[in-house]
Amino acid sequence: MKINLINLLNGEQDSLSVDYQLDLSDFIYGTYNPVKEPVSVKGRLYSKADVLYIDMDIKFAFYGVCDRCAEEIKKDFSIALNKIIVEELQNIDNDDDYIVVENQLLDLDELVNEEISLSLPSKMLCDDECKGLCPKCGTNLNVKKCDCKSDVDPRMAALLQLLDNE
Repeated sequence: MKINLINLLNGEQDSLSVDYQLDLSDFIYGTYNPVKEPVSVKGRLYSKADVLYIDMDIKFAFYGVCDRCAEEIKKDFSIALNKIIVEELQNIDNDDDYIVVENQLLDLDELVNEEISLSLPSKMLCDDECKGLCPKCGTNLNVKKCDCKSDVDPRMAALLQLLDNE
């Protein structure tokens, strides 16, 4: 969705509401497509004291695989987007708060896609306390405990023998 900002930038319009669904089924995270349902984008663009702001709420469901235990997961994400829209940046060190538009057009689909990409964690987990898989037998340690013995550092083997004698 491309939004023409000319009326907001020249003061003919004070605000513009946005409420639409975005199909990101072709979005790739790692090696798979985790966004199977439409992304909800709601918010508004508004002009205040000759400054153009964008406030959006982006909501979507993430379908994927836990990076520790390989179980399928579904997580709901909500991203709050609050930025200032400018036509050019000059002498600004922190440009994270600004969106630069060309030809007074804002590509909202591209912006939402970028925000989702930046907000997803580098590792997706089913739970913060996920124990993962046993490196020897592959048992999901969240479900049951395996009987595998942990490897002993050869430098500590002599000390371990002392403990076994007790």
